[in-house]
Amino acid sequence: MAQLTGKGSLIAGVVAAIGASVCCVGPLVLLALGIGGTWIGNLTAMEPYRPIFIGLTLLFLGLAFRKLYLVPQVCTPGTPCADPRTLQRQRLTFWIVAVLLLGLLAVPWLAPLFY
Repeated sequence: MAQLTGKGSLIAGVVAAIGASVCCVGPLVLLALGIGGTWIGNLTAMEPYRPIFIGLTLLFLGLAFRKLYLVPQVCTPGTPCADPRTLQRQRLTFWIVAVLLLGLLAVPWLAPLFY
């Protein structure tokens, strides 16, 4: 089994967060785009699986954090990973994605404040 890289963990976290929020954010986005219909109510069928997707999101964010902060990187001199700016960009990307994902996961609890 291939090791999950920091980038792979972030991508998996994004996919899991989208799965967790499809029941709540999906209908709002579709309605905002002017797409409507009675079938939108069927998107709430994913609600029972939301805790599983939330757990997966947090797991993959934890794996990405571990890869970027806790596991020492072994790089050959002259490769892109040996440049300290690469690690800084990866960490910045991680925090931007983490904040967006946690905001996306919080939408169902925050949405009632807006309507």
